Amino acid sequence: MYKHEVKMRVRYAETDQMGYVYYGNYATYFEVARVEALRKLGFRYKNLEEQGILMPVRELTTRYIQPAKYDDLITVKVSVKEMPDVKIIFDYEVYNEEGQKLNTAQTTLVFVDEKTGKLTRCPRPLIILFETYFG
Repeated sequence: MYKHEVKMRVRYAETDQMGYVYYGNYATYFEVARVEALRKLGFRYKNLEEQGILMPVRELTTRYIQPAKYDDLITVKVSVKEMPDVKIIFDYEVYNEEGQKLNTAQTTLVFVDEKTGKLTRCPRPLIILFETYFG
C-alpha cells in the first residue's frame, strides 16, 4: 500500500454561509492530495499528459462526518491500496488539527489514451514506482 498526506489551510472562499467548507470543495482537496502523492512517489501528473495519457475521474464517493471550518488546518491522508492497471483507486481520510476525522472518500480514475479516447494500461514508469509498495 502506498500512503501520503498533505496539510492545507481552509480558505474563507471555500466556506459556505455557515462557515463550513462547502461540500464540493472536498473534491479539490482530494485532487491536490493525489497529485502531491504521485509527485512524492516521483511521478508528475503533467508527465502523463505529455505522453498523451489522461486520467479522468470515473467515480467519487464520499462520507461527511464533521465539518471543516474556515482557517482549520486539515490533513488529507491519501492511499493507494492496490496496484493500478487501467484504473487507479485513491482512498482519502480528512482530519482537523485535533485529529478528528472529518471525511472519508474514494476516487476511481481511469487511464485514457488522449488520441483514441479509449482505456489504456497504467504507464510502465508509474507501475515500476508502485512496485516498491506492492512487491
